[in-house]
Amino acid sequence: MGVYCEIHPFDLPYDAAQAFAPMGIILSGGPESVILDETLKAPDYVFEMSVPVLGICYGMHTMALQLGGRVEASDQREFGYARVALKKDSRLLEGIQDEIQDDERFLDVWMSHGDKVVALPDGFEQLARTDSCEFAAMSDDSRHFYGVQFHPEVNHTLQGEAILRRFILDVCGCAGLWTPANIVEDIIRDVSARVGTDQVILGLSGGVDSSVVAALLSRAIGDQLTCVFVDNGLLRLGEADQVMEMFGRDTDNTFHLDIIRVDAEDRFLKQLEGVQNPEAKRKIIGNIFIDVFEEESSRIENAEYLAQGTIYPDVIESAGHKGGKAHVIKSHHNVGGLPEQMKLALIEPLRELFKDEVRKIGLELGLPEAVVFRHPFPGPGLGVRILGEVTKAHADLLRQADIIYIEELYRAGLYDKVSQAFAVFLPVKSVGVVGDARRYEYVIALRAVETIDFMTARWAHLPYDFLELVSSRIINEISGISRVTYDISSKPPATIEWE
Repeated sequence: MGVYCEIHPFDLPYDAAQAFAPMGIILSGGPESVILDETLKAPDYVFEMSVPVLGICYGMHTMALQLGGRVEASDQREFGYARVALKKDSRLLEGIQDEIQDDERFLDVWMSHGDKVVALPDGFEQLARTDSCEFAAMSDDSRHFYGVQFHPEVNHTLQGEAILRRFILDVCGCAGLWTPANIVEDIIRDVSARVGTDQVILGLSGGVDSSVVAALLSRAIGDQLTCVFVDNGLLRLGEADQVMEMFGRDTDNTFHLDIIRVDAEDRFLKQLEGVQNPEAKRKIIGNIFIDVFEEESSRIENAEYLAQGTIYPDVIESAGHKGGKAHVIKSHHNVGGLPEQMKLALIEPLRELFKDEVRKIGLELGLPEAVVFRHPFPGPGLGVRILGEVTKAHADLLRQADIIYIEELYRAGLYDKVSQAFAVFLPVKSVGVVGDARRYEYVIALRAVETIDFMTARWAHLPYDFLELVSSRIINEISGISRVTYDISSKPPATIEWE
């Protein structure tokens, strides 16, 4: 929405909050329960700073409890889609609805809670309800305090952006001045000041995150940047050559970056032999990446920094932000998978940004849309798309299946209509019949999701005839695959990647 914001833990000191001088405060959702003996609560000053406050889910619970209301465990946990009936107008929700039926307004929202507010604090009124939650939204318009049980920040709440715009722009009175151009200028200024005359090494993968970092650093420090592209044997088919063609200095492209290509397939696969636990795989891959980067840096005079394309969802899922108050969902190799002792200092200019923001910055920097809107590829590569032990044989099968899937997505005009699509190798065998002969071979799962921020995602409703075509091609063209499945899990409860 173009409004500058910062995310802070619940124990932010008052002096720091006062120095920031917020025009509004949002209390986020979270995995805890306010009715436990030891739990997180908002600082009391939040309700004493004379600024609007919006509580979302857990944030609504702690607001209600701290201001004199009551919260209890719900007999019926709400998770997923819910229809909310609006009972009263307020500044927050006035004129915002998905449907009007018999003079009653309704919202289609996303719920994820086990507790609920059962008694409102003094001064608050009921704004909305569901069949199982009497207070699905509450307001105290005089103090500009609002609470919603549902999650306006996820795509599945259809009017979520309208609600947040109402709170941030209208109620709080903020102006949308925090633009991609301003973000780029701020990052370039900070990086230039921090690096000085030292050299920076960037782990370049060819994905949008590392590509945007490369463009930013190239603009900030020019020839002080050296990119290292590591072919770990866990890339998609032909990807290593594509990355060099796209970014290399000696090729006809718009980047002309100084890139060192390192062939480390044997090194990665040897270390991954026998390893099945996904967290262990991520940490092994992360450690080898760092070892390779540090080896390359030893050949570059004054190399003091390692730059990475870490984005905020990586940090959240790895519980790596500041005090680490979040629950670990999975370690990202560039966050939770990094070794404790590193010779190089980290530079992560995108660390506080979401994927949609990174893409806007990429366009601002003039990167081609083909790069900016390329589907994400995890840092550990196929290492987390091969369930169980990673072997070259499994990686080769997966590469062939994945390229068929992506080819057909492009051919059907579906690639740009989904946010991320890929194949997953399952270490189980299934009986099939090919050419009248029995085949007992491996299973491939196809995954496609629709999302903006990659924190929540809906499985993509791809046409049946398309899926049939992809399945037929994979089974008939790849010796070693006997069955193809399609993953219809949304995030949450599933993650986008399988590991």
